[in-house]
Amino acid sequence: MRNSSRGAVDPFIVMDVMEAARQAEEAGHHVIHMEVGQPGTPAPAIARDTLARAMREDPLGYTVALGLPALRRRIAQLYGEWYNVDLDPARVIVTPGSSGGFILAFTALFDAGDRIALGAPGYPSYRQIMKSLDLVPIEVQTRAEARYQLEPSDLDGIDYQGIMVASPANPTGTMLGKDPLGALIDAAQAKGAAFLSDEIYHGIEYEQKAVSALQISDDVCVINSFSKYFSMTGWRVGWLVLPERNVRQVERLAQNMFICAPHAAQVAALAAMDAGDELDANMAVYRENRRLMIEGLPKAGFDRIAPPDGAFYVYADVSHLTDDSRAFARAILDGARVAVTPGLDFDPVRGGGTLRFSYARSTGDIIEGLDRLGRFMRDRGHIV
Repeated sequence: MRNSSRGAVDPFIVMDVMEAARQAEEAGHHVIHMEVGQPGTPAPAIARDTLARAMREDPLGYTVALGLPALRRRIAQLYGEWYNVDLDPARVIVTPGSSGGFILAFTALFDAGDRIALGAPGYPSYRQIMKSLDLVPIEVQTRAEARYQLEPSDLDGIDYQGIMVASPANPTGTMLGKDPLGALIDAAQAKGAAFLSDEIYHGIEYEQKAVSALQISDDVCVINSFSKYFSMTGWRVGWLVLPERNVRQVERLAQNMFICAPHAAQVAALAAMDAGDELDANMAVYRENRRLMIEGLPKAGFDRIAPPDGAFYVYADVSHLTDDSRAFARAILDGARVAVTPGLDFDPVRGGGTLRFSYARSTGDIIEGLDRLGRFMRDRGHIV
């Protein structure tokens, strides 16, 4: 059977790394996972317990396409608690993960051939989903001096119908302050372009609170998820916040594309939002892991790093060690039994000289992983 040209997207390299790590584990090796942005903790206990009760008492059939009303209200409440934003729950749409949110937002806001500006390095699935929808991702090389975040001057002379940003960002963990974020929103609105803010790592911050685009403007699209801060990657539930006039458009698309986000996941997500003590404990682990990485990676020979503002990644410049980060990551997996992600996933231009290290797993894993990396680099003569 024929393949479509729209489906000819690049692989998500980190998933290939995960598969290689799985094969190594199947062969009897113990692998430390620093490749995938997945918390090492399960969904909060209250979420699992609440769902267990619901499974006994409720058939858990379809929900309405926009999501459980109680969950939409609770998400809106979160914006008051975290950002002092008074958000109408009618503007909240529950989605099958942030990935489902991307598909809905890109389909609702753009026509085939529209151009969306993205900063590089950035999350690779943005551009691949856009390509599959006949949209044109415009990857803009960001400056190290700007901590790899887009600046309005980066967009001079570029034709675009949308801007997509992430703060905290993947793979760098850097954040946009209120003024830089506002300047990008102003630039988009001055052109009549849509502004999309990926806020999936909100809640995982260290020195200061992340700024939501909704603190600056109502005329934006915000994408978020229960995957990261709420530790629910496999549950596949996220949300969109949109201007009121865009909600019905997305609702119609959601009805036809997905029917609804998984009912069971929505029940668990609603309960997870009240798991404050457990989520605080997860954050304490991330803070300690971040400290260990910032101290330990340079000692292990990866000394060209910047402390992340949020998320749970360190993005390392290894261009003095290799120009083929994919081969280097494979050598680290084979030689150290540590899985890391090649930068090519995030930046096809400069990513051959970068690696991303995730510290989302247990502190014990981070300590062991850093020790293995140091031994690997010493054996290769990169450190003495």
